[in-house]
Amino acid sequence: MPPLSSIRPAIRAASRITTRVSEPLLPKLRVPVSAYVVDCAVYVDGERLPGRWTHDGALAEVRRREEGFVWIGLHEPDEDQITGIADVFGLHELAVEDAVHAHQRPKVERYDDMLFMVLKTVCYVGHAEPTTANEIVETGEVMAFLGHDFIVTVRHGNHSGLRDVRRKLEADPEQLCLGPSAVLHAIADHVVDSYLDVTAAIENDIDEMEAEVFTPRSTMDAEQIYVMKREVLELRRAVVPLATPLRKLTEGYSALIPHDVRSYFRDVDDHLVTVVERVAGFNELLTTLVDASLAKITMQQNNDMRKITAYAALITVPTMIAGIYGMNFEYMPELQSPIGYPAVLLTIVAICAYLFRQFRRNHWL
Repeated sequence: MPPLSSIRPAIRAASRITTRVSEPLLPKLRVPVSAYVVDCAVYVDGERLPGRWTHDGALAEVRRREEGFVWIGLHEPDEDQITGIADVFGLHELAVEDAVHAHQRPKVERYDDMLFMVLKTVCYVGHAEPTTANEIVETGEVMAFLGHDFIVTVRHGNHSGLRDVRRKLEADPEQLCLGPSAVLHAIADHVVDSYLDVTAAIENDIDEMEAEVFTPRSTMDAEQIYVMKREVLELRRAVVPLATPLRKLTEGYSALIPHDVRSYFRDVDDHLVTVVERVAGFNELLTTLVDASLAKITMQQNNDMRKITAYAALITVPTMIAGIYGMNFEYMPELQSPIGYPAVLLTIVAICAYLFRQFRRNHWL
């Protein structure tokens, strides 16, 4: 029987071979499409059909009936999971790539008989005080694929939920009867309304900062104003580029947006104009606050320098007189006089009192 030491290398080699063979045979775990689907519904005559639907079953039902539409909502799907949905609904590959990777500017694009729209969502981050907050605005995205009988929404971000939008529409069958374009309008209206809420909250924060800046002896730092200015810039990047896509939809950019729905988009565009004006005002006001804060710091430094100079002048008088009488010459005025010492002290006190009075009168002290 061979020794154990000679058998061990053979055992280890066999183990490595077994591992290499078995690794490719391990099945790759795939997350099902349903894990990314928030909701999938079929709407006919403004009413939601009962039951639970898969994306392919829902579209097949609509096309069998030749009426109604499908609304499927996804939350942060990966490329593998959205591919199956894209094949069923005929989504363009470039738009699908944008929807997966996100970080897109607000836009609307036309692909044959489909529209692809990107909207930036914003959320106000609560904090104790605006003077200590590091993040005030959180952004996300909502992408929408619009067809004749479907709308597919893809969300990125935890705050960009559309559940309330769906409930509101389902409570208004007349609006849902207008088709998937009415859903796109409801989403755009919801997003722009959130802009108004965020700008109102930011306006309150800026008002607090303004009061803090102009409060005497306040500790407001210009750096914190820059933080707010940066957050307003992030909000501006989400809001301002949306104006062009909305204007396109109101001007008949695509036949998928019927004339009856365009007027609703005009109302959303009006609200967006209000938001853009507010954001521009925030930027100008914050710039003014930065200048005011720096001017206040400079003024405070000037006041401190004047006080230091005034106290230095008060100290100089006794120092000078003491220096003169400390030169130890034999023949100096008042050295032999019994009132010389008190007279010098009184002179020092009188001069210092006069200087102190003048500095107080000129607001140096």
